[in-house]
Amino acid sequence: QVQLVESGGGLVQAGGSLRLSCAASGRTFSSVLMGWFRQAPGKEREFVAAISWSSGRTYYADSVKGRFTISRDRAKNTVYLQMNSLKPEDTAVYYCAARFRGWGPSAPPAASSYDYWGQGNQVTVSS
Repeated sequence: QVQLVESGGGLVQAGGSLRLSCAASGRTFSSVLMGWFRQAPGKEREFVAAISWSSGRTYYADSVKGRFTISRDRAKNTVYLQMNSLKPEDTAVYYCAARFRGWGPSAPPAASSYDYWGQGNQVTVSS
């Protein structure tokens, strides 16, 4: 079993920054894709970013490219999402996810493609 524990959400003004963390445990993290998703009220859960645990290759949704950065610290078994230039439309519950199956040239954008999930962390951006 895999446990994903998130931290770092909160309230920030537009233009500000936040960093989310996702501490992973319970399984050997070798060929795994770690992702971040978000879900705003009344909307479906949407892909934000992902990173290959082994290679460090990153993938981003167009809406966050150039503003968000995903990274991982393998020694700490932790994935981060640095969010800069935040906008009110970034307000959502952010979820960490892990996929232990292979993937193609792009990170799978569907939430159903991921095997484990964190509890979610609220990020609110005020205008």
